[in-house]
Amino acid sequence: MDFKIHIKRIGVDGDRKKFMQILKELDGKVDAFGLGGADLYLRAGRYKYQVVDIAKMVSVLEKTPIVDGGELKETWERKVPRILVEKEKLELQGKTALFMSGMDRYGLAEGLSQQGCRLLIGDMPFALGIPIPLTRLSTLRLLSILMMPVLRRLPLKVLYPTGKNQEVRVSRSPHLFRKADIVAGDFLYINRFMPDDMNGKIIITNTVTNNDIETLRKFGVKILVTTTPEMNGRSFGANVLQ
Repeated sequence: MDFKIHIKRIGVDGDRKKFMQILKELDGKVDAFGLGGADLYLRAGRYKYQVVDIAKMVSVLEKTPIVDGGELKETWERKVPRILVEKEKLELQGKTALFMSGMDRYGLAEGLSQQGCRLLIGDMPFALGIPIPLTRLSTLRLLSILMMPVLRRLPLKVLYPTGKNQEVRVSRSPHLFRKADIVAGDFLYINRFMPDDMNGKIIITNTVTNNDIETLRKFGVKILVTTTPEMNGRSFGANVLQ
């Protein structure tokens, strides 16, 4: 069966009032919303935490469903490392993978771990500013139980760069990037915190533009893997695909 899907990308530059206004105006007039630039839920294995600030904003919806791409990350993205090994013959065994946020990409982190990668999990240094990476997913799960009941109630701007802050590059924990063979996760996080020297690195991400690809090439990135297909010069976010 042939049918057309019309996709429109609307940015609000971090303006929560404008975001809620658009949701109200289009509620019931579109078939689905894809939430980009934020997560409605964060996950650590079987543990799933709703981000309160986002939940409040999307609560204005009465008819149209909204997705954040989380289900796609949990299913499709966890298969990507195995596909890279089996189909693309990419050697992952023994490589060190830096994850910008394990709770944003838990499925991908687990998939890389299953292919023999050593993990550096960056939720604490990159999201919270605490310069202590985790090395085990079991530790991430435990800390999520202890900390997420509080952290999930923090304002979105504390947890994730929004608006113009997404364009500001701030060097943070460059030693973690130096240790890593692979850097994986949300491209806004990668682009915000990565050093200029990314020589020989493998990047696994999505939502990159042609300009982003040129920047990565200039910084010396060896391989770029996007987990979603390119449409009109951009690999779209998981929320759109879901």
